[in-house]
Amino acid sequence: MSIKQALGKLDVDLNALPPEIEKNGFSMLPISFIHGLAAGALLPHHRDPFDRMLVAQAMSESLHLVTADAQLSAYDIDLIW
Repeated sequence: MSIKQALGKLDVDLNALPPEIEKNGFSMLPISFIHGLAAGALLPHHRDPFDRMLVAQAMSESLHLVTADAQLSAYDIDLIW
């Protein structure tokens, strides 16, 4: 998110995000070694390594991925639009 913010593609107060995440019942998901292995094994349907990591985390943890990126539908994961 900080990279997107630095590129001018995201307008958000990142310091305000952690309490909002907790307040809304979400939790942080650290990137693990298993996630890295899963990301490296993905077919290259999507070129962005950060988005591929999100896909790998969703697959590894049996989570839904909230996205507006239609390219991620090429992966076998549950997407929420």
